[in-house]
Amino acid sequence: MSSSTIPIWLKSLAWAALTWNLFGVIAFIIQMMMTPEMISKLPLDQQTAYSNIPLWSTIAFAVAVFGGTLGCLFLLTKNALATPTFALSLGAILLQQYYNFVVINSLKLLGASAIFMPIFVIIIATTLLCLSIKGKQQGWLR
Repeated sequence: MSSSTIPIWLKSLAWAALTWNLFGVIAFIIQMMMTPEMISKLPLDQQTAYSNIPLWSTIAFAVAVFGGTLGCLFLLTKNALATPTFALSLGAILLQQYYNFVVINSLKLLGASAIFMPIFVIIIATTLLCLSIKGKQQGWLR
C-alpha cells in the first residue's frame, strides 16, 4: 500500500461519518423549517428555547453540520483541507453546545439524558479531526 492510498478502514469510517453528518444536515433543515405552529406543540420550556435561538447559535449549528459533511467529502477525496474543515466544525459544535448548556441550560430543560448526544457528537468530531491529522502525517491526504 502506497502512502497516498487511504486504508480501507478509513474509507469505510469516512463514509459512515458522511452519513452521520448528513443526518446532522437533515436535523438543521428540520429546525430551520419549524413553524410557530410546530413550536407551539412542544412543552412550554422547549417552546421558549426554540423561539429564542440566537442567530449566532443557528450559524454555529450550520457550520458544524455542513463543515462536518464537507470535511468527510475532503477525507474521501484525500484532500488535506479535511483537517481545517473538521477543526472549524468542532469549534462550531463547541459554540453551539455553549448555547445549549450554558445559555438555555438544556440539562435543566430536558434532564440528564440531554447530555449524551452532545457528548457523542463532540467525540465523533474530535475523532474525525484526529484522523484527518493522522491522514496528513501518513501522507493519505494531500
